[in-house]
Amino acid sequence: MLVDSHCHLDFPVLAADRDAVVARARAAGVGTMLTIGTKLSAFPGVRAAAEAYDGIYCSVGIHPHEAEAEPDVQAAQLLAHADDPKVVAFGETGLDYFYEHAPREAQLANFRAHIEAGRTAGLPIIVHTRDADEDTEALLTKEMGQGAFTGVLHCFTSGARLAQVAIDLGFYISFSGILTFKKTDALQQIARDLPLDRILVETDAPYLAPIPHRGKSNEPSYVVHTAAKLAALRGISVEEVTAATTTNFHRLFAKTRPFAS
Repeated sequence: MLVDSHCHLDFPVLAADRDAVVARARAAGVGTMLTIGTKLSAFPGVRAAAEAYDGIYCSVGIHPHEAEAEPDVQAAQLLAHADDPKVVAFGETGLDYFYEHAPREAQLANFRAHIEAGRTAGLPIIVHTRDADEDTEALLTKEMGQGAFTGVLHCFTSGARLAQVAIDLGFYISFSGILTFKKTDALQQIARDLPLDRILVETDAPYLAPIPHRGKSNEPSYVVHTAAKLAALRGISVEEVTAATTTNFHRLFAKTRPFAS
């Protein structure tokens, strides 16, 4: 079964009808889902969504947009959740210079705290990066030199250089419904070229619904369209993409277990 490696089941539009959302995902062949933390203050709701279902896991973290609203995060605050069986990663964290809802220094400090937690606990980090390729590359490279850690660049829309640097550092790349959009030739070429054993697929639901659902609220069942697009771009079967991305997910998020339907 497919995995939706990044969604937000605690967000109101999905939480309001979550049982049906999960049922539709399972009916579409999406077994495992990872629901993502964006604020420590909202983590109880993220954790509750994961606890309610088999095959659903969560992360704990602070989105770069929230780095000023929830400042001075310390790795210890994240590590307090590391032994929770439902918590399989830290984040999402990273850098967003497109919106810049938080000062860059606050975002960088937030990013470093998540890396420290990931390195200490041996859990992956989930990285959001937008219009910040150079600083993301520099920080990941510098921090890797201080001790190994792993993770994924989620909802990837950056350039080929950052993709290759991330792969060389041992990271994974996750593609969202943006891969199905028109005028994304450069992104589609990256999806063709990357090693298949380093690729994940996601929805980022409720955002970024893929074609043919663009403009609607996104949900985990729609990850099938991104997987189909990835298969078409690479000239392989959907079954091969499903097997590879699912294997990759469980390799990266090692605390997870394949969903038994």
